[in-house]
Amino acid sequence: MIKFSSFYRRTNVISLTLVCFSILFLFIKGLNLGIDFKGGTLIEIRTDNSNINISQIRKSLLKMDLGDVVVKKFGKENDYLVKIEINNTNDENFIKSINDQLTSDLGSVVNFRRVENVGPKVSSELLKSGLLAISLSLAAMLFYIWIRFEWQFSLAAIIALLHDVIITVGIFSFLSYEINLSIVAAVLTIVGYSMNDTVVIFDRIRENLKKYSKIHIIEIANTSTNETLSRTLITSITTLLALLSIYILGGAILKGFSFAMIVGVIFGTYSSIFVAAPILTYTNVTQKTVLKGDTENN
Repeated sequence: MIKFSSFYRRTNVISLTLVCFSILFLFIKGLNLGIDFKGGTLIEIRTDNSNINISQIRKSLLKMDLGDVVVKKFGKENDYLVKIEINNTNDENFIKSINDQLTSDLGSVVNFRRVENVGPKVSSELLKSGLLAISLSLAAMLFYIWIRFEWQFSLAAIIALLHDVIITVGIFSFLSYEINLSIVAAVLTIVGYSMNDTVVIFDRIRENLKKYSKIHIIEIANTSTNETLSRTLITSITTLLALLSIYILGGAILKGFSFAMIVGVIFGTYSSIFVAAPILTYTNVTQKTVLKGDTENN
């Protein structure tokens, strides 16, 4: 049997360090908000010349005084994603002038495969809705755990959830990866996945607390984690294999979502064992606490 409690002090330091660095990066670097939250125009282009590079495309677009322009590789070798600050896609001449400028400067046929426009009002509303969705999901999870278990379990579960979300968002800030609606969806999925892992271990801890009144909560946590370890690892590994397939084969559009999910699953599995369980042991929950909770619920 693995004695997980012997690692608690070290993993607590690791978790606290990662959370602090994540918050630090969020304050210093902020988030690279995508067009969904920032507003502007998104254009996916494909050229017929493989010798063209990002700097050439950007230099050509800067001549048009379009405000902030971001160009990056997207998908296949000759595919590029262009983001510009101005949102004026309703004007046909605006898009045509960009196409003409690129074709002229690059000496290559430029195909516009996709054009999206998000106004500042819509992007602001989307940002508020995304933050509200994450906040409500955390509140709903808190309420569920509070009803399903005792307050000690609820506290540990919510701290573990916040740990996973903060670190995932912090990694995106550190790597300057784009935050769009698909990333919000990934974060919401991470919340559910992490909670599911934690609830499985908590259920076993409650069962063992009822069985063994004279065993300390730390030993109960060790035993319960070991008993559910195979289930936790099998679920996480199979989920990661599916997500890795999406990341590698799903194309550029799904890379951000799948990457966020991969990070979330890894830290969700880690936090259920090394964050939620240790915090529960610090609250000194006992058999009396669990039996009292059962009596109140009945």
